Amino acid sequence: MANEVPNNTLKRLRNRYRLVVMNDDTYEEMATFKLSRLSVYIGMSTVFVLLVSLTVALLVFTPLKYYIPGYGTRQSRADLQVLKIRTDSLEQAIKYKDQYLESVKKVLTGDTPTQRDTIPIKIEPKEISHD
Repeated sequence: MANEVPNNTLKRLRNRYRLVVMNDDTYEEMATFKLSRLSVYIGMSTVFVLLVSLTVALLVFTPLKYYIPGYGTRQSRADLQVLKIRTDSLEQAIKYKDQYLESVKKVLTGDTPTQRDTIPIKIEPKEISHD
């Protein structure tokens, strides 16, 4: 029975059918097509692939790509990258200045946790000569 199922499916794909296009008023046959399910699947797949490739080619090789949200020109992307780098460097500079101002503020208010030198320095007085 396992052998009959694939054979039966393949047989159904290859069965031939006739598609007739008729004029409804005169019953005249306008066109006749001999088709199989396999040929219909192949035809629909071919049409799908052609439509997708035509759409992709239209978007890639024409200026229509600039209307896609988030897609810009090369120049605008390069400008955006330069602006990001500048912004990062400005943020870094502001952070360093804030740290410096905070350190100066601590020194001026006396809140610095510095250790003071408690070793006395011995300074010997110099003799002043009167000539």
